[in-house]
Amino acid sequence: MGLLVVGSVALDSVQTPFSKVDEALGGSATYISLSASYFTGPIHVVGVVGEDFPKSYIQLLEDHHIDLNGLQVIEGGKTFRWAGKYHYDLNTRDTLFTELNVFENFNPVIPDHLRKSRYVCLGNIDPVLQLRVLDQLDNPKFIICDTMNYWIEGKKEELFKVLKRVNVLIINDSEARLLAHEPNLIKAAKMIRDLGVETLIIKKGEHGALLFSEETIFSAPAYPMETIVDPTGAGDTFAGGFSGYIYKTQDTSIENIKRAVIYGSTMASFCVESFSTKGLENLSYLRVQDRYRDFLSISHVDEKG
Repeated sequence: MGLLVVGSVALDSVQTPFSKVDEALGGSATYISLSASYFTGPIHVVGVVGEDFPKSYIQLLEDHHIDLNGLQVIEGGKTFRWAGKYHYDLNTRDTLFTELNVFENFNPVIPDHLRKSRYVCLGNIDPVLQLRVLDQLDNPKFIICDTMNYWIEGKKEELFKVLKRVNVLIINDSEARLLAHEPNLIKAAKMIRDLGVETLIIKKGEHGALLFSEETIFSAPAYPMETIVDPTGAGDTFAGGFSGYIYKTQDTSIENIKRAVIYGSTMASFCVESFSTKGLENLSYLRVQDRYRDFLSISHVDEKG
């Protein structure tokens, strides 16, 4: 049936100390689906755009075997826009403006033929909308969920309801600390899992990622990057690589989830090499595999006999 992805589709304007791009392809569903497309297909996207959304971007997504039958196009409406400016270290950024436009009234409607989807990835949209999606699904097997500081601060009760219904939560370290009100990530992870989260992944940017489950703590390295052009979408790209690999293998064991974390980091490393989605547009599965093996090699140590 394919992987179901629900999230935002947007136009991003990004400034870094070195260059900038205007109205480039963005949004959580966009990065997730493009990343996942290198592992499986079709990817089914549910989202919303305005009539002004460029047809060239539609074509780009369809060329990656991304099914857009669930993408609502609002006549006369304007697409969600976001603009940000990164500081010199590219680890911090300022939001210059956010224009929700048609996304403000987004009501995710899952097409009838996708309601039996077994594997689902929820982008970092309003938890109220995530709950609406979950209520439309018929016994999904594996649900991956992302969220962000804005929802943790403003919709915590609704978010808690979501967490009880998903299999994997993917957040970054600052979001984990905010959600748990705990600076220590190990303690924070335990507190978040006590909320009902089966498996928790905490992304730490250039310091890799941590995986927490009932009996497992797994630390994945970050790929040593010489050049980072644009960090926008890296977290969503991680979620896409993770989700795509899980769907491809149909294996939700903890050992395979560890491999999926490495694949998530692999895809994120491609994303940051270019502005917008450019780093994800012309890859091959062979190139993805080569970098995945690089990840394994930088963290492998032969056991001394």
